[in-house]
Amino acid sequence: MTEEPQSKPVKPKASLSQEVGAKAARKLKARRNSAQGVWFGLGMMGLIGWSVVIPTLLGAALGIWLDSHYPGKHAWTLALLVAGLAIGCLNAWHWVAKEDREIRSGQEDDDE
Repeated sequence: MTEEPQSKPVKPKASLSQEVGAKAARKLKARRNSAQGVWFGLGMMGLIGWSVVIPTLLGAALGIWLDSHYPGKHAWTLALLVAGLAIGCLNAWHWVAKEDREIRSGQEDDDE
């Protein structure tokens, strides 16, 4: 007795015209987004950079002000600089994760 191998359920194939239409739509969308890609990437780098730099500089400035007005045993400048850097990195991570979700949802929409 020979057992026949279990086959996977076969998905009905789309017609040739539907496949061609889907590929054409993907190509058109890629062409529209390719010109935006370079500028979008540069803009995103700027956004990420500033989202880290601004909190870091604000923390350092506040630390310098606190050290000059309330001198003490510990330096506020270093502590607030590190705190600002941490906040900036979390902020940058937030923006990157948000853009990644939008890109992935756009790709999933194209696959359907």
